[in-house]
Amino acid sequence: MNIEQLENIVEVAKTGSLTKAAQQSHVTLSAISQSISLLESELGIRIFQRSRGQGAVPTPEGQAIIGIASEVLAKLNELKAEAQSYTNTVNGLLRIATIPGPMHLLIDVISRFKRDYPAVKFEIMEKGPKEIVDLIKQDKIDIGLIALSESLLHQQRNLTFQRLLEGKLVVGVNEQSPLRWEHVITPEKLINQTFVLYEDEHIRNYMSQFVETYGGVDVLFISNNTQAIHNAVKEGIAVTIGIDYSFKEDSQQIIPITLESPNIERFYYGWVHASDKQISHVAKRFLNRLKSEL
Repeated sequence: MNIEQLENIVEVAKTGSLTKAAQQSHVTLSAISQSISLLESELGIRIFQRSRGQGAVPTPEGQAIIGIASEVLAKLNELKAEAQSYTNTVNGLLRIATIPGPMHLLIDVISRFKRDYPAVKFEIMEKGPKEIVDLIKQDKIDIGLIALSESLLHQQRNLTFQRLLEGKLVVGVNEQSPLRWEHVITPEKLINQTFVLYEDEHIRNYMSQFVETYGGVDVLFISNNTQAIHNAVKEGIAVTIGIDYSFKEDSQQIIPITLESPNIERFYYGWVHASDKQISHVAKRFLNRLKSEL
């Protein structure tokens, strides 16, 4: 069995005639007839019923074989296109919006990607999850990088979400805080703490459950300014709650401690795009790099 034989049976099925298929493929009628006969002999089935009046009609078995052959040829063309893309210059504009916490992870990957593909240009912005979803739907960005919980994953319609990292909620404390020696922190140990919180749906939901169970908490401020939050924690004014990968850049001054609570959902950091839009080649290349390096 070879690729030419697969191409021949697909072409005959398309034209309904060995003669027309031979003309389309620029081969002789005898060559295409012999090619199909050899394939039928190898597979042990009849692919076409041939007659002068009706031409060539696929048998039921042949119809199934032709369908698979079409899929194989499509995958082969995809393979060739992918291989060819690596010999061409990668260029274009990539518009990315990300939630603030993992920005440092993204910048590291972009820096290395730019060294390999200097012709690629980036536009990067920090936005909240809802804003990122809106920008995707409005076709104003190519890729959105957000965090979603298990329950929210199933609420996104017309969007595809691909996981990159699994995150967990942690408590960020000052390096001088007595809490820094805790291996894990339970909610009971946070009752008398002062909080600074990032304006985020996941954190807001958790704090609502916390208040419902343990009563009111002392919240100094809620902000989408991550630097202000980190500064408050570094100065020992308050503690914060966030997803673990958001603290990797400041792990020497802010100590992340696992928050142990039975009601915490799993969180996933990943990229989102519109399900009905094709991802560009440069975006695919970048996302493959991002996935391999995170």
